[in-house]
Amino acid sequence: ILSKSSKYSLFDPCKEMAYIPLDQESKTKGKAAVDVIGNPLGKSGGSLIQQVMIFAVGSLAAATPYLAGILGVLIYFWFKAANSLGGQFEEAMEME
Repeated sequence: ILSKSSKYSLFDPCKEMAYIPLDQESKTKGKAAVDVIGNPLGKSGGSLIQQVMIFAVGSLAAATPYLAGILGVLIYFWFKAANSLGGQFEEAMEME
């Protein structure tokens, strides 16, 4: 319940804010690309990484440190992307 409530109250509004400075056509195409390609690809990619690591080392317990390292790298790049998007959003809002 906590996971879904966090998603709907925090993630979804932030995701929609990224589309505010775009024109209607770009909003539609961007949302379609994220919903049709981005979300499933992200989930499948995460599953694939986890399964490959478990297969490579033999168990989930043995794979956990490696998965934690991969997660750390992904979080780093996620923060960089979020900061970049924030800067681009502010520039776009100033131009309006």
